[in-house]
Amino acid sequence: MDKLVHDDKGTTISNDGATIMKLLDIVHPAAKILVDIAKSQDSEVGDGTTTVVLLAGEFLREAKPFVEDGVHPQLIIRAFRTAAELVVKKVKELAVSIEGKSMDEKKSLLEKCAATTLSSKLVGGEKDFFAKMVVDAVASLGPDSRLNMIGIKKVQGGTMRDSFLVNGVAFKKTFSYAGFEQQPKKFDNPKILLLNLELELKSEKENAEVRLSDPTQYQTIVDAEWNIIYEKLDKCVKSGAKIVLSRLAIGDLGTQYFADRDIFCAGRVMEEDLQRVASATGASVQTTVNNVIPDVLGQCEFFEERQVGNERFNIFTGCPGGETATIVLRGGADQFIEEAERSLHDAIMIVRRALKNSNVVAGGGAIDMELSRYLRQHARTIAGKSQLFINSYAKALEVIPRQLCDNAGFDATDVLNKLRQKHALASGEGALYGVDINNGGIIDTFSSFVWEPSVVKINALTAATEAASIVLSVDETIKNPKSEAAQGEAMGGRGMGRGMGGMRGGRGGRGMRRR
Repeated sequence: MDKLVHDDKGTTISNDGATIMKLLDIVHPAAKILVDIAKSQDSEVGDGTTTVVLLAGEFLREAKPFVEDGVHPQLIIRAFRTAAELVVKKVKELAVSIEGKSMDEKKSLLEKCAATTLSSKLVGGEKDFFAKMVVDAVASLGPDSRLNMIGIKKVQGGTMRDSFLVNGVAFKKTFSYAGFEQQPKKFDNPKILLLNLELELKSEKENAEVRLSDPTQYQTIVDAEWNIIYEKLDKCVKSGAKIVLSRLAIGDLGTQYFADRDIFCAGRVMEEDLQRVASATGASVQTTVNNVIPDVLGQCEFFEERQVGNERFNIFTGCPGGETATIVLRGGADQFIEEAERSLHDAIMIVRRALKNSNVVAGGGAIDMELSRYLRQHARTIAGKSQLFINSYAKALEVIPRQLCDNAGFDATDVLNKLRQKHALASGEGALYGVDINNGGIIDTFSSFVWEPSVVKINALTAATEAASIVLSVDETIKNPKSEAAQGEAMGGRGMGRGMGGMRGGRGGRGMRRR
């Protein structure tokens, strides 16, 4: 299910764990740790943000009864860390490599990974369509895939199926002056000049004062201003460029001048779009028009300006640098398109990760159930208290398939019992069984292509264990009374009595009151 978060900035509908965590105004210091691990998972892997928070919460829930019974938290932390090391090792054993396959095979495997990520999102209905688009976008980046080289542009209207991928750069038509209509809107193999300067008449900035002895000299000063701008424009034309893009404004005089000479120009292009054009076409951004040599000009096979919805887009395709792509998203409501963008961001991150670390594991809760079974077996070989703690860690891992069942509307107890039975088979054939979201019950998720990169699982398990350990290792919360004074008056002094009661309860000072 999605969450609707309403704040000063507006309304956001999302089910991306990291997005929701960022939007929540969390005051509780321990809960902030969970926000941080969701953010770290998002920046490191891109997906599995909800998984991290769920796991950390479940580890703490399992540890709570032990702490209340007077077990020292350090014992629990040690056992949890041992368990985390064991499961990470096990994930690496169970992972299947997709290395060494041909590019076509690899693409179809990566599409499966992307589709798994998208299935829980708002765009899940069109996951195959978007999975293919995401894989094509990432594949066009080449080995050194920087995330900012994939642009996502949002255009309201149309359906999701109207979204398309440009193997090159696309950006919205910028603000234009009169004379723009006469410019050609299509070019084959044009030269491209990128500038970071204004091409318009500027009055003197420094409040300069010019004293004239003869009124006729006034005209020469006015002419000088015009000559400067004409000289700049003339140099742009002589460079042989057919497309001139600038980060700053190109005024009406420049627009008209270029239109008369069949040159396309656009001013006030956004910095990131300009950088993507530069890396795609091989052009260098110039801060002056003097000495524009052919080496600084870029080139692409085809440029056109075309209508997308009610916006006009400038589209560069067939770029020699080639290491950039743009996804143009269509859809009804603004919130919907923004959620689609967040979903695609997750999918893009996953595909990039899977390309670099090409190991995948079975999704749909299969890997979690297998790890849980493995830990339970391992716990029996341990003498001492940590047997109980590792067992509880194993139980906590079942939260993932349980949550999947709840989200899909199935009876979690029923499905989990089937999964436990399947995974307990001595032959090991049940290791790949997870929740069947489409029909209810269980299914071999690996053969139904519900995959996720192993790096997502490893990162989630380690981050969640660390967060749970940090919270467990705290036994006192110390507040600064001065900074709390203003809040304390509003609270009416209730907090004080509570803290003292906890302290008197002997071990209650651990941060959990005795019931």
